[in-house]
Amino acid sequence: RFCGVGRVVSGYSTSAGIENPINPSIKVHCTQLLINGNFVDSASGKTFPTYDPRTGDVIAHVAEGDAEDIDRAVCAARKAFDEGPWPKMTAYERSKVLFRFADLLDKHIEELATLETWDNGKPYEQSAKIELPMISRIIRYYAGWADKIHGLTIPADGPHLVQTIHEPIGVAGQIIPWNFPLLMFAWKVGPALACGCTIVLKSAEQTPLSALYAAKLLHEAGLPPGVLNVVSGFGPTAGAALASHMDVDKLAFTGSSETGKIVLELASKSNLKPVTLELGGKSPFIVCKDADVDKAVELAHFALFFNQGQCCSAGSRTYVHEDVHDEFIEKAKARALKRSVGDPFKAGVEQGPQIDSEQFEKILRYIRSGIESGATLITGGDRLGSKGFYIQPTVFTNVKEDMLIAQEEIFGPVQSILKFRDMDEVIRRANSTRYGLAAGVFTNDLDTANTLSRALKVGTVWINCYDVFDAAIPFGGYKMSGQGREKGVHCLSNYLQVKAIVAPLKNPAWI
Repeated sequence: RFCGVGRVVSGYSTSAGIENPINPSIKVHCTQLLINGNFVDSASGKTFPTYDPRTGDVIAHVAEGDAEDIDRAVCAARKAFDEGPWPKMTAYERSKVLFRFADLLDKHIEELATLETWDNGKPYEQSAKIELPMISRIIRYYAGWADKIHGLTIPADGPHLVQTIHEPIGVAGQIIPWNFPLLMFAWKVGPALACGCTIVLKSAEQTPLSALYAAKLLHEAGLPPGVLNVVSGFGPTAGAALASHMDVDKLAFTGSSETGKIVLELASKSNLKPVTLELGGKSPFIVCKDADVDKAVELAHFALFFNQGQCCSAGSRTYVHEDVHDEFIEKAKARALKRSVGDPFKAGVEQGPQIDSEQFEKILRYIRSGIESGATLITGGDRLGSKGFYIQPTVFTNVKEDMLIAQEEIFGPVQSILKFRDMDEVIRRANSTRYGLAAGVFTNDLDTANTLSRALKVGTVWINCYDVFDAAIPFGGYKMSGQGREKGVHCLSNYLQVKAIVAPLKNPAWI
């Protein structure tokens, strides 16, 4: 295990719970695959362990789905779409099921938040107070859209009645990541169900527990069998089988850009199913010369370190104007040293462990790369404690554009600070990456905000705020950060086909 990467600055606000973690008060019940409305074992009978990132201990053994299980799930979803009541149900009836599901999510916040924190490592207060309310809000948002999806009548150049209708696309394959398991579940399932689709969802192998529990609640809300099927399994087996299945009509994937390429290739080689991709990022956070430095430091800290730095939209390149650069560095270091790291079940903890040993080691390799390439490590740089996958909040200065820590997605608590001189320079440098997911701009000048927000080649620009994920705000990327959009009204088009219907008009009063 790699450690001892360089100068380690002590002084973090750490929790004794790193060595003596709190024991969660719930039992794990949903560990099988959910196919055709029933929890079943995998066809092979195999299971795999899901781990507690606080300790590396096994939480539970979960059914391991593979190609045969994906085929069973797709068959169930196809039959539910072609013969079942869900697409034929009135849109209002579908909305009522989704509203009941949202109510159940609110009722079971404690269980869901506990599973999310236990399986993922994010702070319980974040799971319960921030994410779960966002999840039920997303479901209610799409429940509200279900009976408002409609087409147009179109004036034709002649005596014809022309109308468009929007039909559900069919069986949707959905692959979600491990960093926000429940939130991504809602982002995918909500719009697909509102449109009348049926679903086969593959959860991330690192975090299978909360999706299974949420799917159970959705069936309690009245979802017919086969409409939502959940298969736990691994990418090269279950994920690849779903992406390449000939009877899946649409695919939605959230994850890394590298895996996104594979998913897109598998889809194109099968039945040319349309694919939406929400992929990685290397988002700039630009602190302008007129900034209130204290506020800018706090927001830049949040933009990077939230969720242990495991956010695709993380503000992982902090550009600071030379006029405020030195002051910013000192205060950014002080803020990182104050960050509370520890057992995510303990109140007041801001940062829990990384998801698993693989991600833990990957982040430490990037930290070593930063040191070796000449960046200045001003705080952090090593593991925290002797148990679990905790990493010290880490801050680098003197970072250059060609360094790996400035180019590649680290997905961890590592802040890279870069100095800039003027607007044209920072625009050019901020755009000099293959990613284009998001950006942050911190300024009190309206002209500066307008110029930057239009010049940055990204899908979302947050001005004097960050990670605002309202249900109605579309989210997605430019360049290799993906294609298509999640959330908002734009997401509905991912799950709909547009059909034009043309009929002649005999002796029309007008056309």
